[in-house]
Amino acid sequence: MKVLRTPDERFANLPDFPFPPNYFALDDAEGAALRLHYLDEGPKSASPVLLMHGEPSWSYLYRHMIPGLVARGHRAVAPDLIGFGRSDKPSAQADYTYERHVKWMSAWLTGMDLRDITLFCQDWGGLIGLRLVAAFPERFARVVVANTGLPTGSGFTEGFKQWLEFSQSAPELPVGDIVSMGTVRGLTAAEKAAYYAPYPDETYKAGARCFPALVPITPGHASVEENKAAWQVLERFDKPFLTAFSDSDPISKGGERVFQARVPGARGQAHVIIASGGHFLQEDKPLELVDLLDGFIRKSA
Repeated sequence: MKVLRTPDERFANLPDFPFPPNYFALDDAEGAALRLHYLDEGPKSASPVLLMHGEPSWSYLYRHMIPGLVARGHRAVAPDLIGFGRSDKPSAQADYTYERHVKWMSAWLTGMDLRDITLFCQDWGGLIGLRLVAAFPERFARVVVANTGLPTGSGFTEGFKQWLEFSQSAPELPVGDIVSMGTVRGLTAAEKAAYYAPYPDETYKAGARCFPALVPITPGHASVEENKAAWQVLERFDKPFLTAFSDSDPISKGGERVFQARVPGARGQAHVIIASGGHFLQEDKPLELVDLLDGFIRKSA
């Protein structure tokens, strides 16, 4: 496995991103040593709020949420998935599988020994984060899902189909513009540049490029059975479980219904639809999400 590491200078002076890096060493089953980056802000004695990003973003996505969470006494922990952000990037698409992503993040979660976790997950942050909940339900106190899913071989939207086709055919993957198009407000040039920062050239984008093709949307996809097994755990998960999908996301629209119907902890919760929020609702409504998370934690503590 050939592993690429984005030079540190690519992350200098990013707008609204003063957070120091933290790193965790992973030993992959193939023998490669990987460095996973994460942000860890706020009191270490506080219960962690685990903020998981998706495709093709990184922990920069949470820059406007982290200060608000910390100001309210929470510990905000935001990892970069392998292949994204400041984390190491295997250079071949074949190096990335859904199950390998779950194993990498499982090793990080248990190595950090995070407990009493509040999970906030969006996009692939949910596909991986919910697998962590299913694998380690005792470590999670509550869950908030936003614009995500846990597919088991069916049920994709026309919006996702178009995104899949584009991601696999575009000669260059315009990650900053993709994130901007997934918002209602649109990003500034400097913000878009920050999303491009992890990728000096296309060779660094193997993980971002292949992620859409790994979503198990047909019976023939890998990880269908593993996700079905995860759903069996979630269907017994009775801790507080909140949906906070946005109203302007063609990729995940309506996806909240399956969680509300199948997860016991979702019953009786004050589920919300985030108004004027795109796919990357963390960019459109960060302060509203901080209020939501803080209130949910305090109400269900």
